[in-house]
Amino acid sequence: QLMLVESGGGLVQPGGSLRLSCAAPRAIFSVFTGYTMGWYRQTPGNQRELVATITSGGTTHYADSVKGRFAISRNNSQKKIYLQMRSLKPEDTATYYCNADRDGLSSWGQGTQVTVSS
Repeated sequence: QLMLVESGGGLVQPGGSLRLSCAAPRAIFSVFTGYTMGWYRQTPGNQRELVATITSGGTTHYADSVKGRFAISRNNSQKKIYLQMRSLKPEDTATYYCNADRDGLSSWGQGTQVTVSS
């Protein structure tokens, strides 16, 4: 399992942008590259939902609700992934979690709060 540390959340107005980062500081480079990485989000009383994933080969997948607005990327040399969020809406308000998955085993970060409000 990986230790994951998220950052970059905050308060933003509707239509604004934020970039979330997730680092795996203790991961070995060759191990990190083998993980499918992703972002999930959760609001109180609801299940955690997938936002976006990126495979070791760079294939991306997005929830329909964020397609065209969010972009996931990874920098294997830095052992980091990012989530660039644009045209944010109030319904994007949630705690965002970084996930690392390999061979069915998942690791989670502690979460970072994103609040979209005027």
